[in-house]
Amino acid sequence: MKLRIKDLREDNDLTQKDIAKILMCDQSLYSKYERGERDIPLVLLIKLADYYNTSLDYLVCRTNNPKKY
Repeated sequence: MKLRIKDLREDNDLTQKDIAKILMCDQSLYSKYERGERDIPLVLLIKLADYYNTSLDYLVCRTNNPKKY
């Protein structure tokens, strides 16, 4: 999962600080999510899925299809 959220962020030309602002968390905490040092709370995963218009299954590597539906 950590690689998927990083790839999505980079594919959208966003910084960790940009995403941290969207998630209303500190950049250093978001960095730990990307590195897999902390688990991402479900509520934040939902925000990321909505922001990137993708599914939770894609974010957690249950599918390789980034389409929401």
